[in-house]
Amino acid sequence: MQPIDVGVLELDGCHPSKQHALYVAIQSKILRGDWPTQARLPATRVLANEVSVSRNTVVAVYEQLRAEGYIASKRGSGYFVLLHPEHYLHTHKSGPKSTKEEDIAAPFKMPGIRNRPFSPGVPDLVHFPYKKWARLVQIHMQRAILAGQSDIQGSLALRKALSEYLLTSRSVVAPAHRIIITTGAQQALFIALNAVVKRGDPVLMENPGYSQMRKVMQQVGANVTYFSLATQFDSDLSVLGDFAGKALYLTPSNQYPMGHSLDTQARMRCIEWSIKSDGWIIEDDYDSEFQFANRPYPSLQGLAAKLHGDQANVIYIGTFGKAFVPSLRVGYMVVPDALVDQCLSLKDATSGCSPIHIEEALADVIAQGDYLRHIKKMRNLYQQKHAAFVACLSHVYHGGVEVISQAAGLHVTFRWEGGPDAYHVKKSLAEKGFTIRTLDYYCDDNTLSQMPDWIHRCLVAGIGNSSLEDIEAGLSALNDILEKGC
Repeated sequence: MQPIDVGVLELDGCHPSKQHALYVAIQSKILRGDWPTQARLPATRVLANEVSVSRNTVVAVYEQLRAEGYIASKRGSGYFVLLHPEHYLHTHKSGPKSTKEEDIAAPFKMPGIRNRPFSPGVPDLVHFPYKKWARLVQIHMQRAILAGQSDIQGSLALRKALSEYLLTSRSVVAPAHRIIITTGAQQALFIALNAVVKRGDPVLMENPGYSQMRKVMQQVGANVTYFSLATQFDSDLSVLGDFAGKALYLTPSNQYPMGHSLDTQARMRCIEWSIKSDGWIIEDDYDSEFQFANRPYPSLQGLAAKLHGDQANVIYIGTFGKAFVPSLRVGYMVVPDALVDQCLSLKDATSGCSPIHIEEALADVIAQGDYLRHIKKMRNLYQQKHAAFVACLSHVYHGGVEVISQAAGLHVTFRWEGGPDAYHVKKSLAEKGFTIRTLDYYCDDNTLSQMPDWIHRCLVAGIGNSSLEDIEAGLSALNDILEKGC
């Protein structure tokens, strides 16, 4: 148990003596549970200095509290809180929580729920090379040169390693001086949008689309227009012809959550729009490493660089959160020369430098080839999981479930006709230990009325952190829910 910090312990001047005021102040802390059971009280000399009383006064108060059973003393160790008020007293913590308190506590319960089988966006947390990673981090944590402030732009070693990796694997033109390391893709998206968009500027975004990006749009104050390239919505890129906005946000490699890739013609249409309108494309290369049915398309950024060189207005964003584990909180962005300083200023204002010892460890992982080997290993594993999911799903609901997404990435999007709606299925699966999302979670609320009715019978299931046994059990549970809900 941590020692108690005196903190804001105040002595009320209305008491007849400082000794009595100190006694009441400490007693109140214990009864309210602010000083928890088994916590070590401050040393008598320390407390005396903190509250400006004599040490004898503190000793007398401690002894009185010990005699009354509030605290106990251990020879050579000091005084410890003994009373557990929740066991004996009606305090503000012993009753049922209010709704507001439950709302406050809820986020602390979220990680376990969010990482359960079928949770979208969560990679396999079992097959990460924990031991090797721990050794690398330990090595760099012991380098005194890394212990101080570091470069806002991020580790040069990591940027050089990324530059080579992105060019060979994704055809991204990314010299090290144009790469900025961020605390995850989310910060990169925030920086990118703030660099090219002012409040009220029109921005075009996919719908259904990445819900976290909608939050960024809201914070920036962008005037968002939605479109979809999914064939299920009968949409196309004709909207670009009339769009006089500042930016276009895309996940072209594996659209999240509809799960399709933009072909070369569509990518060229987007690049043409950016050149003619002097607008910006923010390319979120989501799940780009994990294509199962065919080789992934090269990046849109690389295509734009081939066609227009330095005139290409594309910001490329990636993350290690899907290929490795989300808790690393390392992402990156590749920006044109003209935006480097502005993006660095935005990063400096929002977070400052990022943990360089983590970045140096990642640089080693990439440079030594371990990152590419891990990608290949996980691609094979995710392909097995995807195939197992689709095979099991084909028997669900008398075979009446349709897979919408392509054979790629860490999620499968599927729908059905008739029977219970997606909310009912989601809730029933949650009760059985599976976390899944409805498709309308990824849509702007104001657009739902314009969408086809089947969207309310459509789910997005993550396969990344789901074992083969989880997949079989989860889809068996899904079948029971759909059958009983008819």
